[in-house]
Amino acid sequence: MPKINERNTMANKIKEQQDILDKLNIQTLHPMQKEAISVIGSTTNTVLLSPTGTGKTLAFLLPLLDILDPNNPEIQVLIIVPSRELAIQIEQVARDMGSGFKVNAVYGGRPMSKDKIEIKHSPSILIGTPGRILDHFDADRFSKANIKTLILDEFDKSLEDGFEEEMKAIIGQLPSINKRILTSATQGVKVPSFVRLNKPTIVDYLSVKRTSTLAIKTVVSQTKTKLPSLLELLQHIGNHQGIVFCNLRDSIDKVSQFLKRNKISHSCFSGGMEQKERERSLITFRNGSSQILLATDLASRGLDIPELNFIIHYELPKHKEEFIHRNGRTARVNSKGTAYILKGHDEQLPEFIKGSKSINISKKAPISPSFWETLFISGGRKDKISKGDIVGLFLKQGGLTQDELGTIELKQDCAFVAVPFSKVKHLVNTLNNTRLKKKKVRITVLEKE
Repeated sequence: MPKINERNTMANKIKEQQDILDKLNIQTLHPMQKEAISVIGSTTNTVLLSPTGTGKTLAFLLPLLDILDPNNPEIQVLIIVPSRELAIQIEQVARDMGSGFKVNAVYGGRPMSKDKIEIKHSPSILIGTPGRILDHFDADRFSKANIKTLILDEFDKSLEDGFEEEMKAIIGQLPSINKRILTSATQGVKVPSFVRLNKPTIVDYLSVKRTSTLAIKTVVSQTKTKLPSLLELLQHIGNHQGIVFCNLRDSIDKVSQFLKRNKISHSCFSGGMEQKERERSLITFRNGSSQILLATDLASRGLDIPELNFIIHYELPKHKEEFIHRNGRTARVNSKGTAYILKGHDEQLPEFIKGSKSINISKKAPISPSFWETLFISGGRKDKISKGDIVGLFLKQGGLTQDELGTIELKQDCAFVAVPFSKVKHLVNTLNNTRLKKKKVRITVLEKE
């Protein structure tokens, strides 16, 4: 009899997992994810090492469904991340899984009042950046007694960014931890003793040879400024999405002005921007309204962005790790991609950049204006608005066909919809100040940052 029960339980788990994958539009799990799920489910402490973009988030979220107690009203899992964007990304994936467990993300850069409202009724899973989580801990806004699972996602980045003291203070207030999961895209990072990571099982896919193929190519600028060469390179690449990496915010401002003058659709992303601006830049890039994401190394890891054909090192990275993480944004999992190095005429390549071949970019491919434009809707989840409501509004009252409705991103207090550029004026004139559920909403064009 026990064997039959075990088989039934296993069958139910497989079905539940497949239901979740269907919701996420994922066909099957990768070997790393399968192994990580098995290990996390059966061991106390796990270290998961895998390159950027290989699906670590899903690998640690799926096993949580067997750990969480649906009858426990308190926080049971704490996920600490180094950046706001990663907190938002994990929250979105967890919600899209549709498990029924409440999930909230807290992070700096937004009003504390929003956090207080969202965590007034404790989530089962709390995600956050170290500083903001510690603020809530110190204010004693919820019980910590039921937090039994601790996840340090991209823990090497948290240490690199100077969050060690905050993490130590947080972990010191967690008396009931019995499972620890640490993830990283970097090898050989020393785990501080305060984590109390006793004899972990290590799932290491950093050294696994992947079928993806990264080509590294060098473009030598013939002029003192690299801007004309950047434009030539983008014209050579044609209509594909990619990231142009700079080292400084000032460089981003200069390159952005140049791209605007040359009518290259783009959005910007750097630590100097307000959180709302950064989020909206990623939204326009994800939905195809922007062809280029002009970014600092903040965008080299931990971001939910689409599969990319290329990245460009407009300014050379100073360290090998930055070079690896930037390149990890393309040629992910089973795809091909190209990392272009834009080298000044007298500039020397650092020693860690090897095997790069100079290329001729005289052959040009046409760059068409973006097909998509992003509309902003002044209502979201808190107004009981669903994606289905937005679809109905744009198809029935807006007159769009299913193919003309792009990506919809629904937030707590607003939403963003990608629509054909040619239909923007009609949609704003027709739908602005209409009712969505019980709320009268504004619908306007989202200005790119």
